[in-house]
Amino acid sequence: QVQLVESGGGLVQAGGSLRLSCAASGKIFSINTMGWYRQAPGKQREFVARITSGGITSYADSVKGRFIISGDDAKNTVYLQMSSLKPEDTAVYYCNAPNRWAQGMDYWGKGTLVTVSS
Repeated sequence: QVQLVESGGGLVQAGGSLRLSCAASGKIFSINTMGWYRQAPGKQREFVARITSGGITSYADSVKGRFIISGDDAKNTVYLQMSSLKPEDTAVYYCNAPNRWAQGMDYWGKGTLVTVSS
């Protein structure tokens, strides 16, 4: 099993910035990609960004140019730097890591709430 623990959520004004962290522990060797999803009230969970162990990143169109995902292999931690935040970015942000050997078996954190006020 892999445990994912998010931190860094909070309340921020529109236009502001926030950095989320996700620390992984346990059977780290079973993952090689980590990412972020979010779920706004009344909406489905959606992809935000991901990074591979090789440093390849991908982003949802809605956050491109505003969010940056990065990783620290030594700390088994992934970060999501969020800038120019908008009220529509308000959501619970979940850390995600697919099991590299078991398709469809993803690890999830419990989530951290980000609220952007207008």
